[in-house]
Parts: sequence; C-alpha cells; structure tokens
Amino acid sequence: MKRSWWYRFTFLLVVSVISIMAVIPTVFNFDDEAKFPVKSKISLGLDLQGGLYMILGIDFNKVYRDEIKGYARKFEYLLKEEEIKISVGALDDSRVEDPKQSIIVTNDADVLKAKETIKKYFPASYVRLTKEDGRTLQYGLAAVQKTTLEEQSVTKSIEVIRNRIDEFGVTEPEILSQGKDRIIVQLPGVKDIKRAKELIGKTAKLEFRIVNDETPLSVMNEWVTKGEDAGIVYKKGERFSIYVEKLNRHIAKDLPEGYELAFEKKMNKFKNELESKIPYLVEANARLTGDSLEDARVSIDQRKNEPYVSLDFKSSGAKVFEETTGSSIGKRMAIILDGNVYSAPVIQARIGGGRAQITLGSAGYNALLKEARDLALVLRAGALPVQLDFLEQRTVGPSLGEDSIKYARFAGLVGCALVFLFIIYYYRASGMIAVVCLGLNILFVLACLVGFEATLTLPGIAGIALTIGMAVDASIIIYERIREEKRKGVGNYKAVDNGFGHAFWTIIDANITTALAGFCLLNFGTGPIKGFAVTLLIGIVATVYTSYFVGKLFFEFYMNKVEGQDLSI
Repeated sequence: MKRSWWYRFTFLLVVSVISIMAVIPTVFNFDDEAKFPVKSKISLGLDLQGGLYMILGIDFNKVYRDEIKGYARKFEYLLKEEEIKISVGALDDSRVEDPKQSIIVTNDADVLKAKETIKKYFPASYVRLTKEDGRTLQYGLAAVQKTTLEEQSVTKSIEVIRNRIDEFGVTEPEILSQGKDRIIVQLPGVKDIKRAKELIGKTAKLEFRIVNDETPLSVMNEWVTKGEDAGIVYKKGERFSIYVEKLNRHIAKDLPEGYELAFEKKMNKFKNELESKIPYLVEANARLTGDSLEDARVSIDQRKNEPYVSLDFKSSGAKVFEETTGSSIGKRMAIILDGNVYSAPVIQARIGGGRAQITLGSAGYNALLKEARDLALVLRAGALPVQLDFLEQRTVGPSLGEDSIKYARFAGLVGCALVFLFIIYYYRASGMIAVVCLGLNILFVLACLVGFEATLTLPGIAGIALTIGMAVDASIIIYERIREEKRKGVGNYKAVDNGFGHAFWTIIDANITTALAGFCLLNFGTGPIKGFAVTLLIGIVATVYTSYFVGKLFFEFYMNKVEGQDLSI
C-alpha cells in the first residue's frame, strides 16, 4: 500500500477510536462516578426524557408604571445636585397603558429651571411633560421609550431566566420568546418542578424604602379593613404583589402623598398558608433597587447561628445607600423583596461601604439555609425586569420519551437491517464496504453530538435517519459510476478511480444544497426545528467524509487484495 494510504488510514483509525470513546458513556449509560476518561453523554430533549414546559406572560402596563416611578426618583437625585428641592407626588394610573408621575417643586422660582434640567438630561425620547399646574409637573413615558422597554424586558428576562437555570443545574434548557409578550421555557429532566417554578418566576425585585412611622398601626389596619369590605382580600395561589397593588389603588385617597402600603408576611410553614400580614407605610418610590447590587451570598450569624443573605452594592449604589442612611437617621428602612417586607431596621448612623443584609425570619436551620441559598441565587443571577405570569404549564413525563426511544430504536434497527441486507445483496462485496461506511457515519454523528453538547430530540433522530438515507444515496451514485466504467471495458483501478472522481461533484452538489436548507432551519427555526437542523448538518459532513473518502480508502485496500480478479460490485 502507498504511504498516503497509511496516512489516511491512521487518521481514520484515530477519529474512530475517539468517537467510540465519546459514545461509550451514552451507550452503557455511565453515571458521573464511573471511572471512565470521558464523562459527557448525549443530552436528551424534553420530548425524550420529560421535564417542564411553561409559557410565561408579561404585563407591560406594570412595566410602564414601575419605569415612570423610577424616573421620579432619578429626577429627585438629578435636581438635588442642581440645588433644586422637589418631592415626589401622586401617580396617575387612570389609563393603565399610560401612567403619569407628578413631582412637586418646592420653590416657585425653581420650576422653569427644573423643567429645563429634566429636558436636558431626559430628552423627549425618554419622557414627556404631560401637565403643568403651578409647582406640580407631571411626566409620562415617551412612545419610543415604551417600545424600547418592551424589547428590553423580553430580552433581559430571557437572560435572567437562563442565568438562574444555569445555576440551578439544568442542562440544555430551551428559552425563547414568542410574539411580543410571551416567553417559552423548556427544562428537560427537571425533577423538582416546584422549586424550578419558584426560581424562574420569582421577580427578585429588591427595594429599599424609608418607613413612615407617623401613621399609627391602627389607622393602617383600618385601611386594610376598608379594602376587605370592598372584596380586596388575599387568596391562596394569587400573587401577593397583585393583592397589595389592588389595595393601594383602592385606598389611594386615604394614603399620604408619595406613600403606599407594604406588608411583612407570616406564612404557616406546615400548611403553606398566609398566617398574618403586618402593614408598613413606605415611600412609593424606592430609594435603591437591586439594579445597584454587585453580589449576594449566604452568610452565617455566629451569635444566633442563623443564615442570612449578605449584599454588596456597586459603587454608585453604595453612594446612594450612604446618602439615604445619612439623611434618615432614626427612621426605619424597609428591605422589600417582591413586595414582601423582609426586615425594617432602624437606621442608627450613616452606613458606608455599600453593604447590607437580609434576615429571613424564624424557621429551622436547614429551611433557612435553603431559602437563603435560593434568594442569593436569584439576586446574584439578576432580578427579572418584569413580573412574569405563568400562563401555561405542562409536566412532560419520561414515559413518553422512553416509548419514543424504544420505538425509534426498533424502527432504526429494522430499517438499517433492511438497507444493509439490500446493499450487500445488490452490490455483494462492495456492499460490505458501504455497510462499514454507514456504521462509521452513524458513529461520527453520535460522537459529534457528544462533543458539541447538543441535545438529541425526536426531530434530531429523524435527522439521523435522513443522514443514513443520504449516505446510502451517495454510495449508490459512486457504485453505479464504477459499474458504468466497467461496462466500457475499463480496468479495475481505472474504473474505481473514475467512478469516485465523476461522483464527487454530484455528491458535493447534493449535500451543499441540503446544507443550505439546514442552515436556514438552524438560523430561523426554533426548538425541535433546530434539533433537526443540527443533526442534519453534522450528518452531511459525516456523509461526505465516510461515503467518498473512507469508501475510496477501503476500495483501494480491497483492490490490492483481489489484484487481477474481477471486482465484486
């Protein structure tokens, strides 16, 4: 044999050994503790191993409301640097799709300067002045800003959900947008459905607000009772934040301007029901939010032997936190997460260094530790920019996947057996070469799925089946070309060389056109369509290599062994 043949054979041997090593853990279903050099296995999709399928919806009206309230606080800090004093007024959300926030300038002489300063730093593409009444200025969001908010809300939500899922430990999640206000989440292999839902759906909106202690608790309880008389009560299974929002809207005329109610929930840990709720009158606009957070981690209180969440702020957030605590000594600061007041300590002195902590109430050590870990996880991974509502949830059982794999395996074995028998019967010894090439083709495709950490789905299995068909087609093209050359009376070596040479561009042309369609499916398709495209593209590369290059390699070996004899083809 020529030296070039040995080079090509050595390359094939190395690739084959690596591929076999790659697929062994999948074939024998090794666990992570198995003493085998390769640990990766082919990941199965939701349709093959079961898991969680969810459709989440976004309420953009709430997004608009939170955004314009945030601008009011930005106005306050901006104008403070210009030595213009203002106070945050009422929020007008009579039109939920276009909420408006009022600010009140303390001095008449500063009204014009305040308007010009806001216009300079927040142009018409951000906010618009909707009303001016003496010292009261009312602002709403610009149409351009609303569109930007909608796009960013979906994109950021997908990013945050993916970060949380990555820390949760789910492999190959599928997270994508659907329409303008929908997000689809597929989590293959998830066992703890409840915890996964809590981590994904938890807004983790962290806020620091100053408490108004001038209003007696009895008055706040009267406001709560007023809401209950109007039918505004918390119902089990409902988001607590929705209840608080309805209540504040109902009692808006009774509340001091610029303030709203928040509650500290007490849950029954055995029944998972609301036991009691303690009202707090807090600022309607947060002084500091989770956007300023640098890190969140679990720490242990050595005196009480209780876990808590330690927070570190970014430099800008640390500055605001220090200013807020310095100007509010003697007052209480409520630490609010997703509408629930976790704690409300009294500010004893200006707090520098940009650090704070969230205590978690009373429960067993292990329960507190789990809650602290989950809370630190969602804070560290990022707060959802919007509140997500679970519109649809489906738990896919693994039995569907087991049946699919079983029947697909059976169909694949029967199909391969029939194809192999036909090839061997029709092309005799040359057919055996085609069978070996097909086997290597499938081996290389599976090894690539392991190497690329791709997810195998039912459409992916269909892509592998299509690959086998294309590989058989390539072998038939080559063999029929060789037969044509033989009928012309050409010798064995020349017939094989011409057959492979003439078939090469036909095979390349057919596979390139299929690959272009595969790239379109990969770029523009979603979910299962992408799974099909991935296996199809991998299969095209494997088909060209095994059908042409490996096939020619084996034919050269075969002709060397039967030199002077007629080809069995």
